[in-house]
Amino acid sequence: MFKTLKSLLFHRPPSDDQFQDEQARLLEHAPVPVFWMFGKTGSGKTSTVRYLTGAEDARIGSGYRPETKHSQRFDFPSEASPLLRFMDTRGLGESAYDPDEDIREFAQSTHLMIVTVRVMDHALESVLAPLRTIRKASPERPVVLALTCLHEAYPQQQHPEIDPFDDQLIPDSIPLDLQRSIRKQQDAFAGLVDRIVPIDLTKPEEGFDQPEFGGERLKQALLELLPAAFRQTLLQFDESMQSLRDMKERQAQPIILSHSMLAATAAAVPVPWVDIPSVMAIQSRMTYKLASIYGQSVDRNVVLKGAGLLGGRLLARMLTRESLKFIPYVGIAANATLAFAYTYATGRAICWYFGQVNSGHVPSEEQVSDIWREQLNQAAKLWQRTHETGNNHDGNDA
Repeated sequence: MFKTLKSLLFHRPPSDDQFQDEQARLLEHAPVPVFWMFGKTGSGKTSTVRYLTGAEDARIGSGYRPETKHSQRFDFPSEASPLLRFMDTRGLGESAYDPDEDIREFAQSTHLMIVTVRVMDHALESVLAPLRTIRKASPERPVVLALTCLHEAYPQQQHPEIDPFDDQLIPDSIPLDLQRSIRKQQDAFAGLVDRIVPIDLTKPEEGFDQPEFGGERLKQALLELLPAAFRQTLLQFDESMQSLRDMKERQAQPIILSHSMLAATAAAVPVPWVDIPSVMAIQSRMTYKLASIYGQSVDRNVVLKGAGLLGGRLLARMLTRESLKFIPYVGIAANATLAFAYTYATGRAICWYFGQVNSGHVPSEEQVSDIWREQLNQAAKLWQRTHETGNNHDGNDA
């Protein structure tokens, strides 16, 4: 049976070295653009990163790690396989903030600066003062000023159906308060930025018909100002994300199959109850291996929540079926089938879960359960097909 399964499903799986080489080639041809996010807390930095990556706030927050005393770094989709990198400056407005450290750290490593400012906020000396120093140190690095939260200038109203900012920065059709505010921001940042982009990026639940108002305008400005090599990465971002996902799935599939077979073998032990710890240990080891491929840490509560939910189901089913082992052959076969199917479905669901987390989304238990049930059906068909092939093979040999 194992030889049949191997011939059908383990056909030339990529080795660890091949996986790393292929990933390295992809990243080599997709130079990672590094954006320096600069703005006060609540100015729209997170929503801007969320728009550019498609990641949710929860993933963005947990993905940052300290870089300097006043900065954090966020690699997307993961630190091991970054396609976009964001450096977020903190501490603006605090007396302890000194831009010199960030200037030394980011002088050569950042390709474009995104300054986020709420359009109606004019108390900006805590932003302007360090920005003058940063701009003087690297005048060749492009700076985009994203004027955010446009809706604060027209509360309780929707954005204009036809975007008035496509043709000019201060169109006559927008409210007078907004015109005056944009003009003040334009004067305040004169000589410090290369492009001013009005945007309003909100969550769908906030009720705006256009939750990504001006988003494409921002992306176009980044494409025009980024160096050519990094511009191509942003253009091919979706394609590169899919390539990374495909590589990880190809690397994970042999691990899932091999551990599913080990679980089936362990469950076939004819003595009731003794196989349960072995099967659970096999699943645990599989989870750690899959986590390594996807660059995840299994000690994170959110990961254990997904894996534990599935593993607990297998344990409950096995406890009820162990008594069948007192029936020769029937109970052993039933338990082996169950262990294979549950382990395979768990592995596939965990890969889907890790893939979603890498894309910036944290699935609910219900979503994980739905994927697990789908994969359980696939596992049952796979087991049946493998046995049918194995039986036919035995008959031909006879």
